[in-house]
Amino acid sequence: MRTPLFYLVLLAFAVLSLLWSLPAGLLYRVMPARAGQTLGQRAIMTGFRLYLWLMRVTGMLRVDLSALDTLRGAGALVIAPSHPSLLDAVLVISRLPRVVCIAKAGVWDNPLLGGGVRLAGYIRNDATRAMVRRAAEEVRAGRQLLIFPEGTRTRRPPLGPCSRSFAVMARMAGAPVQTVVIESDSPYLRPGWPLWRRPPLPLVYRVRLGRRFQPAGSAQALSDAIEAHLREELSRDGRAVPGGGPAPVPVAAAPVHAQPAA
Repeated sequence: MRTPLFYLVLLAFAVLSLLWSLPAGLLYRVMPARAGQTLGQRAIMTGFRLYLWLMRVTGMLRVDLSALDTLRGAGALVIAPSHPSLLDAVLVISRLPRVVCIAKAGVWDNPLLGGGVRLAGYIRNDATRAMVRRAAEEVRAGRQLLIFPEGTRTRRPPLGPCSRSFAVMARMAGAPVQTVVIESDSPYLRPGWPLWRRPPLPLVYRVRLGRRFQPAGSAQALSDAIEAHLREELSRDGRAVPGGGPAPVPVAAAPVHAQPAA
């Protein structure tokens, strides 16, 4: 029974995305930028929350995201999670109404997502200087920036090397970096696993807050410190995931062409 439900939930996500992307693309052209971004960010949060609710009620997903709720009133932040799968952005954004996300440029031309990301004021990743400058401006304006320090999904668990760009953004904005530790024992949507391929179910995720780092010192030093912290948290023994069971076992990633982070 779970196989048909898996594809029905995927279909529901596609339909919801399309139904929002079309009007959002029109609203992007007529609404004031800030009002449109507020509406767009809340709409994406709501849509992602509904998608995760469908996954939960159908028994496809087990996860507790309550730790993320404490960030709602935390003010401007750079949110820096570990990145085992493409589902990570959905998990984080579903709980936070003021998030600006850095997304790969191809999303802007995607009929399911393009209108929504334009209205929400998300940031393209195809021009590094403009990306860094725009991200810092959004954080200074009070938004929360979601960026994955690795720049792509983890290829060699527990963590890949972290880029310096997220630390440059934090220093330019004068905002702290909140680390988020995301763990899963599932191979779903890791590098080499396509969206439509059914994984073993249920998917089990653990999401918790790590340390919060002030933007002091050089960008490289900040990046190195955050990478060391995330690597230590992800490498700890004895961690449990929601629903019981042992700590997540890293899943070997299949070879795949490099993809920007979602």
